[in-house]
Amino acid sequence: MSQPKVNPAPETLSYASLKHQLLSKPGPVLPPPPSSPSQIVSHAISSLLLHPSLEAALHILNDDLPSAHFLVRKMQAPPRYESMMLHGILHRIEGDYENTRAWYRNVKESEVFGLAWGQHGLDRAMGFVRRVEILRKETKTKDSQEVKELQDESRREIGVVIEYCEKEFGTEKVEDASGIWVQDEKSAAQGSDMVIGGEGWRQF
Repeated sequence: MSQPKVNPAPETLSYASLKHQLLSKPGPVLPPPPSSPSQIVSHAISSLLLHPSLEAALHILNDDLPSAHFLVRKMQAPPRYESMMLHGILHRIEGDYENTRAWYRNVKESEVFGLAWGQHGLDRAMGFVRRVEILRKETKTKDSQEVKELQDESRREIGVVIEYCEKEFGTEKVEDASGIWVQDEKSAAQGSDMVIGGEGWRQF
């Protein structure tokens, strides 16, 4: 008799399995409902102790925007362009499109933005944001084909940022992330508590 399959405990899930699981979902486009994030997956992501930018990207795919925001708010200035770009993506998902445009303008010359949107890709990125904004304002039944195209583009964009982070930082544990934080004077005065995820797991 075959033994029943036992799902691994959250802390034993590998980075590769989490990444595959999250990138198999539709890309985030509109604000998720409060019940959307999987706390089990959030716990598993935090347990990996990844580079904070890579961790934030996975939290975004899990619809755990508070945990992602907790991380990117500590990396709001160069050279953390990938985190600045993720901050723009977060605002896009939340429906704060003007802030998304501002963050995209701030990173338009960066390598990671170029990988996602091509050389001089700001117009293409802004067009994508505009399509998402129009979709959210649509009060009638939303065009399913347009929704799918935007979900695919969102997943592609975040996937590029993840690949960039893997190349730049690897997927090894970062026990002490305090040396990674980069803030300008304005953002240094801001504080936020993580709602779901791994606050307190390592030194911040």
